[in-house]
Amino acid sequence: MLAYSLYTDQELLHLVKEGDDAAFSNLYKRYWKDMYHNACKILRDEDVAQDIVQEVFISLWNRRAELDVQHTKAYLLQSTRFAVLKAIRNQKTDEQFYIRLRQITTELIDEEPLLFKEQQTILNQLISELPDDCRETFRMSREEQLTYKQIAQKLDVSEKTIEKRISKSLKFLRENLSLELCVGVLLLAERIK
Repeated sequence: MLAYSLYTDQELLHLVKEGDDAAFSNLYKRYWKDMYHNACKILRDEDVAQDIVQEVFISLWNRRAELDVQHTKAYLLQSTRFAVLKAIRNQKTDEQFYIRLRQITTELIDEEPLLFKEQQTILNQLISELPDDCRETFRMSREEQLTYKQIAQKLDVSEKTIEKRISKSLKFLRENLSLELCVGVLLLAERIK
């Protein structure tokens, strides 16, 4: 029997990619408690927290062939946070969701600055792939925090055009972002409304 407990996370992930159930079980044993406590801390519901941890691991197993994870613990904790966000979004009103979203995002920046920076890099790359007019409009909204009306005046187009460009940009980002980056898109969407 292999001594999986001696393996590094990267070694275990490599084995998981190859379909090794025992390596997967060892990853689960290593991280489920931390994931569970993080989910409980935010949701304050043990049953939902358990479900979320299970969902994250099921997703990990189902997507094992395409995984490219550098920091396993950070990845799993972040995946848990996003699953928590999804649960909050599906159960709560918008206002409560955004309050929780701000709280979790602040925690992410404080606790996992490397992961947050990596996500920002991916988001910026996707923004650079937007059509020129959408990219310019999106950046004005995001970086300069201009309203639709202000952007329309600056670009000498209608507010409807700006609204369509932002909507098109957000749709593109949502379609191309992995689960790990959904928080960034939601924050941007909140800013530009």
